[in-house]
Amino acid sequence: MKEIKGYAIVGAITAIIIYFLAPNIFGNRIEVVESIHHPKNYDNSNSYSDVFKKVNKSVVSIYTRKSTARKNIYFIDPRERALVKKKYSPTGQGSGVIISSQGHIITNFHVIAGSEEILVKDYDGKEYGTVIVGIDPLTDLAVLKIDKYSSGITLGNIKNINIGDIALAIGNPLGVGQTITLGIISATDKEISPNAYSYQRYVQTDAAINPGNSGGALVNYNGELIGINTSIISVSGGADGIGFAIPIDIVKYVFREIIQNGEVIRGYVGISAEINYRGLGVLVNGVIPGSPADISGIKTNDIIKKIDGKSVTEIKNIQKIIGNSKPGQVIEMQIERDSRLTNVNILVSKMDYY
Repeated sequence: MKEIKGYAIVGAITAIIIYFLAPNIFGNRIEVVESIHHPKNYDNSNSYSDVFKKVNKSVVSIYTRKSTARKNIYFIDPRERALVKKKYSPTGQGSGVIISSQGHIITNFHVIAGSEEILVKDYDGKEYGTVIVGIDPLTDLAVLKIDKYSSGITLGNIKNINIGDIALAIGNPLGVGQTITLGIISATDKEISPNAYSYQRYVQTDAAINPGNSGGALVNYNGELIGINTSIISVSGGADGIGFAIPIDIVKYVFREIIQNGEVIRGYVGISAEINYRGLGVLVNGVIPGSPADISGIKTNDIIKKIDGKSVTEIKNIQKIIGNSKPGQVIEMQIERDSRLTNVNILVSKMDYY
């Protein structure tokens, strides 16, 4: 009897302890633990929400309607490493970035190419008609304008872009709405094959870029625009971590040229070069009849050594110098012909794109 009485006392004491320390253990009440951090005290050091809030008002979605008549539209594609023809589609969708308070938007040329109607939708879902200010197929960029006082994005500096930097891609991938993806800068100054137009080069990133991201913003951790997302190289058709963006210095140059001139004005002399030449200088393998170079006496197999006193060792050096020259400007080209050096003056003309 004493043992039974002892067990009863122990049981009663245990029940009392359980009741006071864990009153809901046998009940139906469900408890969960929630954060008690106040939003003002929340630690967002591992978040990019502030960056997104800083730039999302400057990123827009672009929708296009195109003519039923098929047109040949060409633009630079890093996947093909050449000037390629755009596949026809009666409608299109992409992204754009507002870069001025007056409503100027930069996007990819291939997003709006051949469009009869272009609709811009901002981060709030408001829709705006737009006009095309100018295009530049050689860099696959275009400038649009909406009639709205806008929040322009802060433009970054090409000198501050380094491999390994954080990169955030913002746009409207696959039409799902404004989206942000995270990655790093995988490479800088990526060029297409030198046997095509080399006015373009790219920043490479592993931030996920999908169809619809074209024309959207690539920003750094400060929310500064460092590139315009333009293309991916993919085996699966999705985002395989090889994305390309047009770097900010090219974006700035094209924007200024289009605002000032309505187009990008580039110099032209009418020569082609041998990409496999390994000697000192650049070997001319073709001269277009009637071109400035032809008129000035440049011949096939001439070796270009200097332009305006500066040594040139690669085709891209010449393309950059001539491309940045203005029509009517005279450049002095030092050439080697039959083992003799000769200086030739060439009157630069305007490059025609079509």
